[in-house]
Amino acid sequence: MLKTSFTSVCQQARRLVCGVCVSLAVMLGCATSVAQEPVSEVPAWFINYQNDVKQRTTTLNIPGYAMLFVQRGQAPILVTEGKTHSGGESVSATTVFRLASVSKTFTGVLMAKLVAQQELNWQTQLVELVDQPKFRSQYTEALQLGHLIGQSSGYMPNAYDNLIEADYPVKRVLNQLADLEPLCSPGDCYTYQNALFGTLEHYFSTQNTSYHRQLQIHLFSPLEMARATAGKGALMASESWARPHIAIARNRWREGSVESNYYRFSPAAGVNASITDMAIWIQAMLGEHPDVVSQAIIDEVSQARVRTVRETYRRGWREHLDDAHYGLGWRVYDFEGYPLIYHGGWVKGYRADVSFSPETGAGYVMLMNAESNLINYTTADFWDIYFSEYSKAIKTASVIEAAEEQQPR
Repeated sequence: MLKTSFTSVCQQARRLVCGVCVSLAVMLGCATSVAQEPVSEVPAWFINYQNDVKQRTTTLNIPGYAMLFVQRGQAPILVTEGKTHSGGESVSATTVFRLASVSKTFTGVLMAKLVAQQELNWQTQLVELVDQPKFRSQYTEALQLGHLIGQSSGYMPNAYDNLIEADYPVKRVLNQLADLEPLCSPGDCYTYQNALFGTLEHYFSTQNTSYHRQLQIHLFSPLEMARATAGKGALMASESWARPHIAIARNRWREGSVESNYYRFSPAAGVNASITDMAIWIQAMLGEHPDVVSQAIIDEVSQARVRTVRETYRRGWREHLDDAHYGLGWRVYDFEGYPLIYHGGWVKGYRADVSFSPETGAGYVMLMNAESNLINYTTADFWDIYFSEYSKAIKTASVIEAAEEQQPR
């Protein structure tokens, strides 16, 4: 009885926090909603938030960005602003951005699906995935797939990212890793990596497939993420794509070239997508596509595994985070008592954030074609406002529930 009542209160709270305040078409000419669900109207608090973001990005001369807010069961609210580049077209709902390390969220879910299909398991040794004798060493023998996806390999954080950025081939970087003495035993501490994801790039190539092909088969095609791809060539072949921008002075940006380096380690940082694709992705992580991403997989990848203390000191976030862990391709935050599943991405010229609240059924994404730290604040601010509105809605819903129970029957 208590569980049923609480569920009812939560459902009312979700409706209240997304309550109709002002028509989307009237107030936000730059915003659209995805058509497969009933058209959403924008709550006043989100309009205020969106206007604040627009003002801040204008002050910083951010070239362009796209963001979304979605509540489970409702059409996502998509917001786009700015240009793909100077003199270019306006950013739209179908403009493709680099996702950088947000790619790891796709890798985590992909590998969880392959484990569920018994093609691999989390205890699979990485040396079994790499047909490369020099990669086998006293240090790499203990490394398992779960350590890789869960960022607990034990290696020094960001080991040999400098070699990736110096355009070293995957094989040579893996050989260098083999001789690196770890800081702790695998699974015992959080040690964020990019280079080690080259093991998956290598593995797929030896199986006469590719990371991109596996994403297409298991995620992009069944989810109908029409513009999601992996690789530099795929980004630049997109009908509309956001060019990278690098800061050259305070509030000044220069268009840069798309670099190949991290694309060679695609499972770490090689996915591209539009905000429309990301709406589908976040809906899948909210359980709306169980035939593709099951609840069991969502639970598995978002389970807190290794603690990430430094995350609680992040600028923009530290006022809100009570604890932080890493799951399997996703970060797991305690945001003032609310579980929040999150990942950020940053490569030269781009920033990206993806996040969802399994408890409240909400999701938020922001993609940016500039290396601005503003995204640290916009994402944290969104969740601060959202959870505040949700908490108020819970109290209102509880009052309504109590009043209804006192009505004569």
